Amino acid sequence: MIRCIKCNEVSGIAKAGQVRGKQRYVCRHCSYYFTLQSVPPPTVPVGASLRHHATILDIAQQLKISKSTVSRALRNSSEINLETRNAVLKKAQELNYVPNYFASSLVKRKSYSIGIVVPELITNFFSQFIIIAQKAASLAGYEVLICHSNESFSNEMEVLKRLFAYQVDGILLSLSSETKSLEHLHVFEEAGVPVILFNRVKNRPGFPKVLADDYHGAFMGVEHLIHNGYKKIGHIGGPDNLQISKNRLRGYRDALAHHGLEYDPNRVVYHDLSLQGAQKCAQSLLDKNTDLDAVFAVNDPAAIALIIEARNRGLRVGPDLGIVGFSNDSRSEVIEPSLTTLEQPIEQMAETCVHLLLNKINDPSFNIPASTVLKTRLIERRSSGREG
Repeated sequence: MIRCIKCNEVSGIAKAGQVRGKQRYVCRHCSYYFTLQSVPPPTVPVGASLRHHATILDIAQQLKISKSTVSRALRNSSEINLETRNAVLKKAQELNYVPNYFASSLVKRKSYSIGIVVPELITNFFSQFIIIAQKAASLAGYEVLICHSNESFSNEMEVLKRLFAYQVDGILLSLSSETKSLEHLHVFEEAGVPVILFNRVKNRPGFPKVLADDYHGAFMGVEHLIHNGYKKIGHIGGPDNLQISKNRLRGYRDALAHHGLEYDPNRVVYHDLSLQGAQKCAQSLLDKNTDLDAVFAVNDPAAIALIIEARNRGLRVGPDLGIVGFSNDSRSEVIEPSLTTLEQPIEQMAETCVHLLLNKINDPSFNIPASTVLKTRLIERRSSGREG
């Protein structure tokens, strides 16, 4: 009788070839290979249990079925009848079976993971995007590694290097406010790892993008102010290196021109998309332009900072100063007065990003559209009404 020198079991011992003229055995209980002359593994303290992750083989042996049947049952294959499938799932739960994604990735050369890199996690948009994207990826059997650059280009490069080292199968990236080039993404391009830019993007060939219709949304927001009787309309913009800032500025300018209103560069200020930057821009814009009667802001945090600054100066938001933001941040409805804003389709954007990325991962010949543009929606609240 041969006993496993690791787990001490006697059943399930099988011959596994010859090693230097000695018979080699394998224990099917713990998958340990040994010869009778092998040096025993380190002793385990009394009362301690040997660490063993349940495998497909464990399930198969206990149910007395083949490994392939267990594997197909765990994948909900239609080839396996319902009774067998339920028995496998029940036994897997009893044994605390967890799929070995590492082993699977070695065989299939896929990590079954994607990386999501966002510039910040303070605003509602990016936290909601992550929640929705993570759910969509999980349903497809993919893990999600989440990183944020904290609006720093150097941080963005570092987290992308880390994700590349982790061998993720694809990347969803929203650029930091400091990012001026996409050269740091070429390593993914050369390795055949797809990258999709979302929300904050750059117009560069080779990197598809998914974004809201920033231009049309800005045009709608400014036109809404004009229809409500505002004439001297300013703008708090974002960094000029980001396409999102350029598109919203262009929508602002074109709406003014369309309605015969003059564009005055003195009524435009730019901020770095930080909360401190938004506060400074709100102060600067009102200091330089005492005759302003409305402002379109590049995002809701900037618009909310402007509401607070206007109130501190004794201005009535709405009657004295109309304000429109962009994104429909969770605070926009509870700030006083409530903020008129353009709603970005967060759920649609997140699900679209994951869908396109996984299609490309699973079929390298799949062509992702160079640009996927999603519609925005104007949500009218009290901040843009003359009557308050």
